[in-house]
Amino acid sequence: MNQISEHIAQRSHPGPELWRERGELVELLGHSLFVIDESPNQSAEKSSAEAKTLPTILLLHGFPTSSWDWQPIWNTLAQDYRLIAVDMLGFGFSDKPNKHQYSIHGQADLIEALVQTKQLKQFHVLTHDYGDTVGQELLSRQLEGSGAGEWLSCCFLNGGLFPETHRALLTQKLLLSPIGGLLNRLTGYAKFCRNFSSVFGAKSKPSKEELENFWWLININNGKHIFHNLITYIRDRLEHRERWVSAMQQSTIPLGLINGSVDPVSGKHMVDRYRELNCRLDYVAELPEIGHYPQVEAPAQVVAHYQAFLLPLIKA
Repeated sequence: MNQISEHIAQRSHPGPELWRERGELVELLGHSLFVIDESPNQSAEKSSAEAKTLPTILLLHGFPTSSWDWQPIWNTLAQDYRLIAVDMLGFGFSDKPNKHQYSIHGQADLIEALVQTKQLKQFHVLTHDYGDTVGQELLSRQLEGSGAGEWLSCCFLNGGLFPETHRALLTQKLLLSPIGGLLNRLTGYAKFCRNFSSVFGAKSKPSKEELENFWWLININNGKHIFHNLITYIRDRLEHRERWVSAMQQSTIPLGLINGSVDPVSGKHMVDRYRELNCRLDYVAELPEIGHYPQVEAPAQVVAHYQAFLLPLIKA
């Protein structure tokens, strides 16, 4: 670890550290996963009975980050919904086993174990990036009748829903190659900042504090050194494309898209492909000048559009 990375690792990060205090580690299928589960303040405007009847949203984050990604929209949504977010295996505050065969199906199994542990009957799902792909597998199981709980809707933020439109960064391609392990050891904070910032919009780049928080969360439990194991989700997308695209085309569950249009990885070109393939689309919002992380770059817009997608479903 270079001096800059070591400094970031040693200094205090009050935002993510408070986030950790609000959640807990939950044992699922032999692993400890960080979960944050919050409902509206029951002592304020809503009674306990009212809070129990509020809709639930399950939030699935992207690569290489964590549930902390949802923090910019969390407090606003938490006024009206029960929110459950998880750091998937290998991310954030969850276990990060080095010698583990990571897969989208394995992550989906863990999410379903969480749904069963929380005894969720009906809920909405909001996903981003890697979480989109996990969501596609879970959606497939819902349509097969084998999924845990009952999905009421799913909304995808930017992500590689179609491998043919996913424009992976050079770093991602190299991580997937035989030199991936070596690249892990050579990649430091400066390189991370350049690559990570490149997928944001020109007017919505992450701040120095945000970059340090993201980097710190990645490095918790030596997490950076498993990137080459986690990146295999790109192969999963190719292998299971037909299953996952068919699920979106045949979905009986309302589906929405909120997309940062200038994302070089999965921006407007991904939305165009979604329409070309006639996937179910109950709501779409295209955010100009916003990149790959709309919930971080434009949280107010994301909340407004997500509410516009959800409210008709809740009132129905």
